[in-house]
Amino acid sequence: MSVRVLVVDDQEMVRTGLRLVIDRRADLSVVGEAAEGEQAVARAVELRPDVVLMDVRMPGVTGVEATRRITHCWPGPGPAPRVLVLTTFDLDEYVHAALRAGAVGFLLKNSPPDQLAQAIRATAAGEAVLAPSVTRRLIDTVTALPPALLPHAPAPALREGELARVLTERELHVLVLVARGLSNGQIATALGLTEGNVKSRVNRVLTRLGLENRVQAALLAHQEGLAATVRMPRLTDAEQHGPGPS
Repeated sequence: MSVRVLVVDDQEMVRTGLRLVIDRRADLSVVGEAAEGEQAVARAVELRPDVVLMDVRMPGVTGVEATRRITHCWPGPGPAPRVLVLTTFDLDEYVHAALRAGAVGFLLKNSPPDQLAQAIRATAAGEAVLAPSVTRRLIDTVTALPPALLPHAPAPALREGELARVLTERELHVLVLVARGLSNGQIATALGLTEGNVKSRVNRVLTRLGLENRVQAALLAHQEGLAATVRMPRLTDAEQHGPGPS
């Protein structure tokens, strides 16, 4: 089954371009469009898409408010669509507002088509998706906080660098690649695993470390300096560094 996408943007040209990019993929399809936030909420309820591709700055109800209404006030039946915010503006205030509103991803409009398509697939699968530049800033911001203010700080044993006692070697490899911003599909390619196997390992990592999502896992990996201490299998340059800048 294809991932059903609702495209929300106040510019018709942008919506048309996004539709062309999405519908070109056999496993993705645009089921509807909306030009502003109020319409986006109504169309989401009507069409029940898997993913809402949401612009931030629109007249009337903003993308952030529309995201909040979809994720927090969903009338059902079934789960609310996952929201991937797509914007021109690489600004922290938009990132934080969108994530607080319930978006599971934040991508820039100048992202390559293949990266956008992969982000939609990852969003539909429940993965957190952040533009690489946003991920780097978010990690830098949070890791600069005093330890007492860090979100979901690791248990004392983990602060002493004992992650290897909690995770298997392969789970450590997966954690490092999550911290580099790779999707489950990219991790599977890098490690020679199936995507389903990677998803299971990511879930085990989150459970064993008491974390809620991939962003928290990435923060922990950077706090622990895993990129420098964990010996990885030989990877290509693209796999070593993750997705290119967006």
